[in-house]
Amino acid sequence: MAVREAAPDVVLAAAVEPARAAAVAVGEESVGEHLGVRAEGERVVTHAFAATMPGYGGWYWAVTVARAPRSRTVTVDEVVLLPGDGALLAPTWVPWEERVRPGDLSPGDLLPPPENDPRLVPAYLLSDDPAEEIVAFELGLGREQVMSREGRLDAADRWFAGDHGPDSPMARQAPAPCGTCGFLLQLNGSLRAAFGVCGNEVTDTDGQIVSVEYGCGAHSQTTLDPGPVVEIGDVVYDDGEELTAN
Repeated sequence: MAVREAAPDVVLAAAVEPARAAAVAVGEESVGEHLGVRAEGERVVTHAFAATMPGYGGWYWAVTVARAPRSRTVTVDEVVLLPGDGALLAPTWVPWEERVRPGDLSPGDLLPPPENDPRLVPAYLLSDDPAEEIVAFELGLGREQVMSREGRLDAADRWFAGDHGPDSPMARQAPAPCGTCGFLLQLNGSLRAAFGVCGNEVTDTDGQIVSVEYGCGAHSQTTLDPGPVVEIGDVVYDDGEELTAN
């Protein structure tokens, strides 16, 4: 059952000019036509006036007025500028460390990782990657930080779903996957079985991470069908022979 909206207080709904005066006191010449009135509660209404400032399309001045019981004196509660339906709004705030997108960094730019980045763990906690731990143990040293399991899984999901994953148009048309290609240089560590680096210079993935389930037309085992052999018959007439007159 639909809830019926309460009708605005008659006295307050008629107070268009006092509400406009309050809006003009704040917005000056940017106060436009009266757009309507709505009830906010018992003996409380809000008048709306179009905002005419450049860059604020769809915004309006909202003036809330009220009166005491058994009083016809109108009191202005507040005047605010609000966005209406379809108003021009600023983009949602994004912290600066989240604004950088892949490819934004230029030579000389510095981008430290976020504090307490879950993708990184101190090396002394071990990496949860057997291959990394064996190397560090054998050498007796290691990096100050290594990639955590969460960081590796995030990277794997990103690479798998990217342009060099198995669902890309190129992979769907490939004769065979990268996992069987002689140009694949496998990674070390726990991602070795799922990803590698392409070493074929004729492809646009040369030097890039590819899924072993990705593929392209430059697979090392690619062959071309020469087509059926067609026998050439004897020459019946050679128009290249010169005719000599008797």
